[in-house]
Parts: sequence; C-alpha cells; structure tokens
Amino acid sequence: MKELELLKNLYSQDLETRKNWYSHVAEAYNKFRPRYPQEIINGAVEVAQLSHKANILELGCGPGNATLAFAQLGFSMICLEPSLAACDLARKNCEMYPQVEIHQTTFEEWELETEKFDAVLAATSYHWINPEFGNLKINQALKNDGSLILLWNMTPQPEYEVYQSFREIYQKYAPSLDRYEDTQTQKQIVQSLGQKAIDSDKFKNLVSEQVVCKVNYYIDDFLLLLSTYTPYLNLDRETRNCLFTELREKIANNYGGNIQITYISAFQVAKKAEI
Repeated sequence: MKELELLKNLYSQDLETRKNWYSHVAEAYNKFRPRYPQEIINGAVEVAQLSHKANILELGCGPGNATLAFAQLGFSMICLEPSLAACDLARKNCEMYPQVEIHQTTFEEWELETEKFDAVLAATSYHWINPEFGNLKINQALKNDGSLILLWNMTPQPEYEVYQSFREIYQKYAPSLDRYEDTQTQKQIVQSLGQKAIDSDKFKNLVSEQVVCKVNYYIDDFLLLLSTYTPYLNLDRETRNCLFTELREKIANNYGGNIQITYISAFQVAKKAEI
C-alpha cells in the first residue's frame, strides 16, 4: 500500500507538517471520502461489547466520518484531530451531539488519561500512530476490559479494465502510483495492519471482518477523492494537475464521465492485553 510507505516517512518530519497534511483538502475529504457501512459500525460495537454508556477515545477523527456514526449510537466521545480545518468540520458535523468533544491536538501531545476509556477508535488513522510509543499509550488509556477498534476504508480502485486504460497516464506523470489493489490484496493489507497491533503485545484476540463496497463517482468528484490520499498529496502541484487533466479526459471520453470504484471496508477489534 503506497500510502503506508509514504506515511512512514512522515513520522520523521516535524509535527507541524503532519498536523497540516490534510488541511487544504479537508472539505474534499469531508464530502468525498466513503463513509463506513452501518454493518461495519454495528459489527465493531458488538464485538467490542460496548454498552450505551461507553466512553470512546478517537484518534485522528478528521472531519468526523466515523465519529458521527458512533455519536448517533449515543456514545460519549473525546476525539483528537491535529488539523484545524478538519476539527472545524468535525464540530459542525457533530454539533447535534453534546456528548462528543473534538480537540485539536495530536495523540502525541494529548495528555494521557489512564484507564478511562472503554474503547479507543482509529478510523483509517491507526497507521498515523507512531508505533514506538502509540500502542503503549493506547493500552494505558483503555480500561482493563477495553478494546482497540480499527476501522478501514481501503483506497478505492477502478475496475481492472479501467485501471489498465489509466496505466499510460500514470506511467507518464506518476509511475510510482501505477499499482492496482484487487480485493484479495486489500484483505491481506487489512490483516497485516491488525497484526501490527497484536505484534506490539499490547492487544490480544483480534477479530476482523470486512465487506466489499462499490460506489459510483462523477469525474470531478472522483478526482477530488483521489486528491485526499497521501500519494497524490505527495505529488507536486504541476504533476498532479497534469495527471488529473488526462485522467479527466480519459474518463469523459471512454466512460461517459462516470466511474465505479471498489474497496474493502473493514473493522478490527482487539482487547487490551496485560503488560
């Protein structure tokens, strides 16, 4: 997964860079990133055995794509998000739920509240947590019977035949992005991500379930979606503009301005381990 490789490099960059990484695409992230299917939300809640009184700490909530789904179930939440733009959107999206607090901070900077939370939630954000200390801090934040909940919406992929027609464009402008993930590959990536939590020895008894999702996007919406992913954010502006211009032409001329994408949506739940 190219995004994971790039994020490893971001660990070593200054905190301000990481805080603002998604800020200028926060609106696009809010509008076009797929939401998590209700069956994934319900499955995570059931496996984690969360009561209606549960307290949840969310790491990297973004504009609240997962936050809202848990807020609607009545849970009390403290949500951490370093980007001011994303925080503002999350507060607006969750303004009907007074039991939800959005804090503009990183997990690194957040002052640990030991054994307070029934669950720690990371929705497509666990890979942003520095593994050198993050798993320990999550473990310490959880109550003794608490759960780590990981949600994943993997990077949307066009149909394979469509991807094949894009390859020449990617090779021209961004050959490092010329990579296709089929559903089996994405399932393996999800499994490896959950295994990282188990391998830290801070969590145990991993349960993982996933569904295959398909969504249709119009050209501009699809390109705005792509613009929210790290490999595309990592491109210089001119390269990204050239890439998107030719992709737009290809989709308009060959696919009627509409494209279907497929991705794996998954939950993983692991219990706090004694350390």
